Amino acid sequence: MEDLLIYLARGLVDSPEEVSVEAFEEDDALVLELHVADDDTGKVIGRSGRTVNAIRAVMRACGAKQGRRVLVDVID
Repeated sequence: MEDLLIYLARGLVDSPEEVSVEAFEEDDALVLELHVADDDTGKVIGRSGRTVNAIRAVMRACGAKQGRRVLVDVID
């Protein structure tokens, strides 16, 4: 699942080598923290948060297929 998030994020940013994901379990959910370069944070979030909401929807769908709850956070 982390690989999918990395793949999606690298397609959006100018510095794909700086994209990383940290995953950990929290209560009943898998939390994925997305780290990108400072200049790329806006590209991942998108106008009014549309891009990050679309990424979250894809990750939720992937998690639902595996029977897991997935949360995505963008870390500055």
